[in-house]
Amino acid sequence: MSVEQRLKELGITLPPLGGPLGNYVHAKRAGNLLYLSGKGPQSADGGMPKGKLGAGMSVDEGYRHARQVGLVLIAAMKDALGGDLDRVEGIVKVFGMVNAAPDFEDHPRVVNGCSDLFVEVFGEAGRHARSAVGMSSLPGGIPVEIEVIVAVK
Repeated sequence: MSVEQRLKELGITLPPLGGPLGNYVHAKRAGNLLYLSGKGPQSADGGMPKGKLGAGMSVDEGYRHARQVGLVLIAAMKDALGGDLDRVEGIVKVFGMVNAAPDFEDHPRVVNGCSDLFVEVFGEAGRHARSAVGMSSLPGGIPVEIEVIVAVK
């Protein structure tokens, strides 16, 4: 089954990919590796949600935001690969940054939102190495930012 068919089967629609918010590109390819710039979640209205885990935002909310970031990252993969997600050989590495209160300890549970999505969409090719760390702040006050390295065909 193609990745597009899998997305359809899961009822997933990828969000539109806007322009970069600074002097960088969404993705940069080096050999068979595709490096994706850090992305944050998008609200249904196209805005960026704000919040800090452990200071008013629950792990479940953070998980949903990380899943949304995963959708943005898949959209960036699709864009970088000329629309052909079947060129994804595997997700190599996920680096998840969680905007967290100093005593927050559930960073991995938040970043699971993205990791779980990648496995749902790409199957075994979606399994990856990962880091999930806390930050005292993230750009625009977003709750989570994630960057990814992808092996491509």
